[in-house]
Amino acid sequence: MNTLRNFYALRAVVAFAWVGLAIASRGHPALVVGTLLVLYPLWDAVANVVDARRNGGLAANPGQRFNAVTSVLAALGMGVAFATHGNAGGVFFFGLWALLAGVFQLAVGIRRRKLGGQAFMMISGAQSGLAGIAFVVRSMGTAPEVSQLAPYAAFGGLYFALSAVWLTFRRPPAAPVTR
Repeated sequence: MNTLRNFYALRAVVAFAWVGLAIASRGHPALVVGTLLVLYPLWDAVANVVDARRNGGLAANPGQRFNAVTSVLAALGMGVAFATHGNAGGVFFFGLWALLAGVFQLAVGIRRRKLGGQAFMMISGAQSGLAGIAFVVRSMGTAPEVSQLAPYAAFGGLYFALSAVWLTFRRPPAAPVTR
C-alpha cells in the first residue's frame, strides 16, 4: 500500500510541476509550449507502465496498457499537430488524449476500488473524459493556450494527492477471525 501511496504522491508532484511550467510558458516560443504539450502524456505513459509493472505487469492491467499506448500515440500526434497546425492542433490532440486517458483511468479505478483511495481516481477519470471533450470542441474555435490547460492538470494532481493522503490514513482491513 505504501508503494501505491508514494506513487500517487509522485504523480501529484509532477502534475503540479507541469502546472507551474504551463503557467510560466505564456509568451514563450512555440517550441517550449509544444514540448510541454508532448511531455504531459509522455509522463502519463511512463507512469502507467511503472504502475502496471508493480501490480502484475501490463498483461494483467489492460487499462493501463491501453492508456500507456494511447498516451505515447497522443504525444506523437500532438507534436505533429502542434508543429503543423499550431496551438489548435496541439490542443485538439490533448483533448483526444484526455478523453481516452480518462476512460482508461476510470476503468482502472473501478478495477482497483478494493485497494482504497480509488474514488478520487474514478472521479478524475470521469472529469478527464469530460475535459477532453471540451478541449476538442474548443480547439475548433479559438484554441486555449497551454497555460489555460493548467487547471486540468491541477485537478489531476489534486486527485492523486488526495488518493495518497487517503492511503496514508486508511486503516488496514481487519484480519479474518479464525476459530
